[in-house]
Amino acid sequence: MSKKLAPQRKSFYVVTVAAVLSALVLSACGTPSSAPDKDTVPDGYPTGHVHGMSVDPAADQILLATHDGLYNVSSRPAERIGPVIDLMGFTANEEGTLYASGHPGPGTDMPNPVGLIRSTDKGRSWQPMSRQGETDFHALAAAGNKFVGFDGDVLSSVDGRQWKPSATQFQAFDLSGTHSSGVVLATSAEGLYRSTDAGGSWSGVDGSPRLLLTAMDGNLAAGVTPAGEIYTSEDAGLTWEAKSSIQESPTALAAHSVGGVLEIWVAADVDVRVSRDGGDTLTRLEP
Repeated sequence: MSKKLAPQRKSFYVVTVAAVLSALVLSACGTPSSAPDKDTVPDGYPTGHVHGMSVDPAADQILLATHDGLYNVSSRPAERIGPVIDLMGFTANEEGTLYASGHPGPGTDMPNPVGLIRSTDKGRSWQPMSRQGETDFHALAAAGNKFVGFDGDVLSSVDGRQWKPSATQFQAFDLSGTHSSGVVLATSAEGLYRSTDAGGSWSGVDGSPRLLLTAMDGNLAAGVTPAGEIYTSEDAGLTWEAKSSIQESPTALAAHSVGGVLEIWVAADVDVRVSRDGGDTLTRLEP
């Protein structure tokens, strides 16, 4: 059985990249050191910890996975969807199936931790897949039909049901994959790691910026630093180019290639920013 971590929060207020990553990887559960001014928060926007994001460009739908469950923030007021689950690891495949891990909230009849769960109805209901009562994946990625997760160990699975430890172990904070290959990116306090075999083995990416979150679509990738600086890659994370900045701490990241151009969504404390020109410019999402 994999060793367990105390629940972590992808929420932080820091001044250096190294301090942020180290604190996030090693810290235990806790409330944020500060909270947004309620007057600045759009109606219904989740103010709890945000752990992940899924974007469906065709439906213009943006889902945020949070400590208090799943929220649709594409409209106002934002709508909480489905049961209350502390959604820690969170990812989606090309068909829009959602995968998550975490802990059940009050009144939710699920094992604790929930293991790997799946939703085919945009989060309205969830079905168990594996490791119920055993694993809380703090990071999760789908790579084609395979999965990579981190619960204190880096684990990989060819079907989401049987898991095995990676040949390379490190403290992963965030994982991202793409449906078109076995490439997976992982952020950590030591820097960016990259796998080409869906998490079986990993190598460090020399010269990479100190990224906190990444997102991929094919060979195109986006990354964001703890300070909100956006980077993009055209070779699946091997090299990176600096773009614009949200100028504050990010909480979740998503990216899709639309007509060969990478569109990027960055969640922050009170809103979501979107770039439709490969990261050159960012605007606040309007309902």
